Amino acid sequence: MLFGALRSAVSLPSSARTLTFSFSRASPISRATVIRAPCTSSRLLTTNSIKSSEHLGKGMYKSFPALRSHPTPSHCRFIHATPSNLTNSQLEAPPPVLPSPAVGRWLLLSSTLVLGIIVVGGVTRLTESGLSITEWQPITGVLPPLSVDDWMVEFEKYKATPEFKLMNHSISLEDFKSIFYMEWGHRVLGRLIGVVFVGPLIYFAARRKISKSMALKFTGLSLLIGAQGLLGWYMVKSGLEDSLMDTPGAVPRVSQYRLAAHLGMAFLLYVGMFGSGMAIIKDYKFANGASRQDTSAKALQKILSTPALLHFKRQALAVTALVFLTALSGAFVAGLDAGLLYNEFPLMGGRLAPPADELFSESYAKNPDKSDKWWRNIFENPTTVQFDHRVLAMTTYAATAALYWRTFSPAMRQALPPLTRMATMAAFAMANVQVALGISTLLYLVPVPLAASHQAGSVMLLSAMVHLLISMRKPSAAARVWRELLAKNKAPKA
Repeated sequence: MLFGALRSAVSLPSSARTLTFSFSRASPISRATVIRAPCTSSRLLTTNSIKSSEHLGKGMYKSFPALRSHPTPSHCRFIHATPSNLTNSQLEAPPPVLPSPAVGRWLLLSSTLVLGIIVVGGVTRLTESGLSITEWQPITGVLPPLSVDDWMVEFEKYKATPEFKLMNHSISLEDFKSIFYMEWGHRVLGRLIGVVFVGPLIYFAARRKISKSMALKFTGLSLLIGAQGLLGWYMVKSGLEDSLMDTPGAVPRVSQYRLAAHLGMAFLLYVGMFGSGMAIIKDYKFANGASRQDTSAKALQKILSTPALLHFKRQALAVTALVFLTALSGAFVAGLDAGLLYNEFPLMGGRLAPPADELFSESYAKNPDKSDKWWRNIFENPTTVQFDHRVLAMTTYAATAALYWRTFSPAMRQALPPLTRMATMAAFAMANVQVALGISTLLYLVPVPLAASHQAGSVMLLSAMVHLLISMRKPSAAARVWRELLAKNKAPKA
């Protein structure tokens, strides 16, 4: 009730200023007032009154330096009143929960781990290590084989897979250990992400450091982490099926559809964690009086509501979706080893596009009437998949360049905040880096370091676009309430 108490206290005489608080852990009598009387201090919020509020708690008191900056004069005294003394205007809802920067840092740490596992997963695919572990053991699988006998057991399991029989039949135990550790590290990192995310989430929710809606949102991300583990194993199983032995020309590898779903879910997790973490930190700074866009709070609200900026934001959102789609198409390139074809740029076989009968070959159709020829070529023909990825990549680059070019028009320079213009420039710069990495990966026949950097670059480009969107995001309702509250606390008495 701190915010409501501020408004109530203004109407009282200076000899008896009242602050009303709500004690969420109390019995049915859950409201009390703290009456400051008589006191000549101009500050409505004081150190002693804040400490006496169980609703705010030590964490919130420490989080806002403005609440600690004005100690209570020694001649001010506090008494408790019963609920019967409260007026209707004082019985208002407490201010919303504003997460501290610690919550934002936890989310950014979690997103960094997700970025790491995306890169490690790419290296696992590039080194053909993903099929080395033939079982999914969420608990006991944390430990690798610890003895020679344990290693031999795992090696014998691998010998029964199509990959060993068709491709790695001459592999040694030491070679097997190298690919085993790569896949094992990928799985352990996934478990670590679950622990790092779920553990602090339980703490923040139990201590009411985050709102209920935010706790539900992050619980959804926790469930997504678990679903990601299940999807990962479902993907690996597709490369262990014995039916591959009966398919002429089959290459033991995971389904490109499941690989794309696995990568897409990882991107969603990353965006959810990174975007939420950035928003929380910016909201906290805004609530404490920091000018997020080098402008006043009122000017910021006005800028973020202009039609020009809203139109620019919609365009940025479309480019962000295009970045995501391009990255997702890269999963099909990786799943089909399509990067090993047409290692030249910008031409493909001396032409801008391969022949139509190669792009849409009837050999990929499975229906007798060939009605599935179009979509199967798009998702299963390596030549078509690489061509699609090229087109999407260049379209994404052009869209990012166009978005950056718009920031130079006089109208947009006036409408866009400085931070938004800088974020647009950063996104365009990252697009240039990503294009350079993609072309280099293609020309040099997909070396592991370049290919892994290219995959990491896709995440960084998506991060730049998410940051651009957040720069145009209005502060949350909780941040606006706390900013007003703290501003009143700092304001001198008239």
